[in-house]
Amino acid sequence: MGGRASKRAEVPLVEWFDLLSPRAYDEPFDVFLILWRSGFMVLKRRALKWSATLVLILSTALLAQKKDDKKQDDKKSEAQKRDFPEIVKIMDAAATGQLPNDFGLTWARADFLKAANNLEYVPFTIQYDATTVTTPAVAFYWRVVAQNAGASATLTLPAAKKDDKDKKAPPPSKYAYENLTYITPSGGAQARLSRPFTVMAGTYDVYVMMREQSGIAKSAAAPKVSVIKQTVTVPDLWTQDLTTSSVIAASHIEPLSAPVSPNEQLERPYAALGSMEITPSLDGKFTTKDELSIFFLIYNAKTDAMNKPDVSVEYNFYSKPAGAPEKFFNKTAVQSLNASTLPKEFDMSLGHQLSTGQGVQLTSFPAGDYRLEVKVTDKLSGKSITRDVNFSVTAG
Repeated sequence: MGGRASKRAEVPLVEWFDLLSPRAYDEPFDVFLILWRSGFMVLKRRALKWSATLVLILSTALLAQKKDDKKQDDKKSEAQKRDFPEIVKIMDAAATGQLPNDFGLTWARADFLKAANNLEYVPFTIQYDATTVTTPAVAFYWRVVAQNAGASATLTLPAAKKDDKDKKAPPPSKYAYENLTYITPSGGAQARLSRPFTVMAGTYDVYVMMREQSGIAKSAAAPKVSVIKQTVTVPDLWTQDLTTSSVIAASHIEPLSAPVSPNEQLERPYAALGSMEITPSLDGKFTTKDELSIFFLIYNAKTDAMNKPDVSVEYNFYSKPAGAPEKFFNKTAVQSLNASTLPKEFDMSLGHQLSTGQGVQLTSFPAGDYRLEVKVTDKLSGKSITRDVNFSVTAG
């Protein structure tokens, strides 16, 4: 498998990675990615320096928008403004166990990556039946409640500028995170939608709500509503121990000709990767015509005198026959991430993040269930960790 050349177009390389967090990066931020395909390394020796755009709202009232979002707020219709008090009532009722579900709303997945200031970035995906929606727009609201009140994500923001002294500071939110957007339903009976939140490590109850817009006429039917509750345990990626982000198996990777705008990043959290947008697989099902594309970041690796790591990454595939023990199937060439393979400019003391990936054609995989074992070894500390990705393959 390692020596077979791919006939498909090359998967685009990640050149920078933007976590959408207010004041997450106030200085230039470099990320380098080594992307491998079928065991062969493809390395692009260029980093893009930039100043991060501040997007998400943390530890502030929901409607305390930034200047950049003011124009969008001004365009909200009267119906949307009338919706908000009802949304609050619905969400407060959900906390007592009242969870209507007119749209068949389900939680699909969440991923975990480092943000900044000891915070974790959590993009998540839900599914719903868009064919049941009867209004052109739907309110989409998500609220993150810490099970341990001490785990709320509160940022220490820089001192206010002189121009800001007369501005009234927004009241702190009593939730770890909350936000509201409006969407145009599409995608049929298995529609999907992704949004992010940023919190500290801990266990949270995430409430997600979809509600049709209220009708202007008094005789209008009651809006349909869905509310779900999902408990999410967010890992602490800021320890000194070797660890990784979520290992994301993609069902599709789309190259981007330019970075998406701040508002688009909020609505497309997996497009926060600069030159590509990842669509995570929700069911782990692929065909022999597909490529299994993997992406993740490696955190807390030790460094040498040049502030470079010495890390190896192994990808071992195991087949899982029904009713029988799993057995080794194949593997790709070991990835080496060190001073010899990384760009000269790579310097972890400057905040550069070590990210990597693998693209494997599934043509040679017989139909069945598989487990991909990803083993990351930090040669400087002698520590290793493993991550598993379960997937299935059917004939294409």
